[in-house]
Amino acid sequence: MSHVKQTELRKRLSGVLSDLYGGEVPAYNMLVEVAQEVNQEHQRQHPEKAGQFGSLERVTAERHGAIRVGSPDELAQAARVFGAVGMYAVNFYDLRDAKPNPIPVVSTAFRPTDRQELAENPFRVFTSMLVPEDRRFFTQELEHRLKNYISQRTLFSEELLTLADSAVNGNGLPEEQAQRFLDLAAASFALSSEPVDRAWYDELEDISSVAADIGGVSSTHINHLTPRVLDIDELYSRMELRGISMIDSIQGPPKWQGPDVLLRQTSFRALSEPRLFKESDGSVSEGELRVRFGEVEARGMALTREGRALYDASMAEVDSEVARSGRTRSDVASEVWAQRFPRTDIEFLKADLGFFTFALTSDAPASELPTSLIDLVTSGHVQVEPIVYEDFLPRSAAGIFASNLSGDGNMRDAQGEAPRDAMWMSGRIGTPVLDSFDIYAQERSSSLAQVCQQLGMHVDDLILPWKQD
Repeated sequence: MSHVKQTELRKRLSGVLSDLYGGEVPAYNMLVEVAQEVNQEHQRQHPEKAGQFGSLERVTAERHGAIRVGSPDELAQAARVFGAVGMYAVNFYDLRDAKPNPIPVVSTAFRPTDRQELAENPFRVFTSMLVPEDRRFFTQELEHRLKNYISQRTLFSEELLTLADSAVNGNGLPEEQAQRFLDLAAASFALSSEPVDRAWYDELEDISSVAADIGGVSSTHINHLTPRVLDIDELYSRMELRGISMIDSIQGPPKWQGPDVLLRQTSFRALSEPRLFKESDGSVSEGELRVRFGEVEARGMALTREGRALYDASMAEVDSEVARSGRTRSDVASEVWAQRFPRTDIEFLKADLGFFTFALTSDAPASELPTSLIDLVTSGHVQVEPIVYEDFLPRSAAGIFASNLSGDGNMRDAQGEAPRDAMWMSGRIGTPVLDSFDIYAQERSSSLAQVCQQLGMHVDDLILPWKQD
């Protein structure tokens, strides 16, 4: 019997969930179709950029999903399921202080971390966990009822979790077990047909639509599944021309003339979906919920800590100027970016604002080459390639959520905010929550070490922009 390795299992899981979500939310299929059209045209029109942020094959296959769970136990089980396909918790995101709408969740993203694994299939799942202990959102009495409700449900079957553990231990599963794993995983993430308790759901929705979507139902489901596009502005226009209602703006960095950085996201608005409701008298009636939407993303260069600090400061400057002047955010952001950010990859490298990999393009002996990395690059002896940003932006995620919420929710001015951080989450899921800056830095270091090895020199002999005094 053939053995399905974790990489192949991840590819299959991404495909299975894409088919599942497309059947549940048909507009998603249109989003994928338009994204593929835009990507193919963009590559034809801009051949000089082809492959800069991944091959067309990778971009076409790329998806990120989102699910929501209610407790640390459920999050730990999700970690086991995603661990089966080589996806690990990267970064801790706290959306409880997000603007414009605080959301009572903390999140992480499960994804591959190795460069080759990302090239094979960069499936990611942004996973949010409810925080019932936070008194800004939930009273103690509601916390107890929420925890009791969540503790009585089962999101992932024991059979699925056992298969997941076997896949981790054996780097995959035999074919028959692999198919069983995929069937059980798909069932776990499918939208349930079980009636929703209307009174309970409405009580939670008064606090937060996200809280209701997590704690007001008996299962989890795919909240959105996101394709990647190379020109998100063009996709936005084409979706509207097809009659799809998009949210008001594209979240993240503005469109400008310099290098693409971090992540830009948008979505079509959440659609009303028919659901069954259990009424207070025990009867079952038909109704609708509007919680799932179609997100799409464009990815750019991963920024260093210094680059990310510049990004955050620039966003704050945009907020201040928009509030002061009343001008459009896109106009202000374009001006701020032009003033604050370099316009070329080389300038990003010189200022140590972005992460890059390196490749030797010269056969000249090391003794004839400059000892500065910047000089090696500008003289053409070493080629640079920006590292793709593989992660998320809390502000952008919150902006997407807020644009699709059915209400503003209700947040109290209270103490007892239930502190949460990456260390706390690591302890609950039993595996480290990795820091993406460390991952990108390691990828840069490995690439540079290979170049130095080819040159017969040591990395310490090079003058590096991130090690300048």
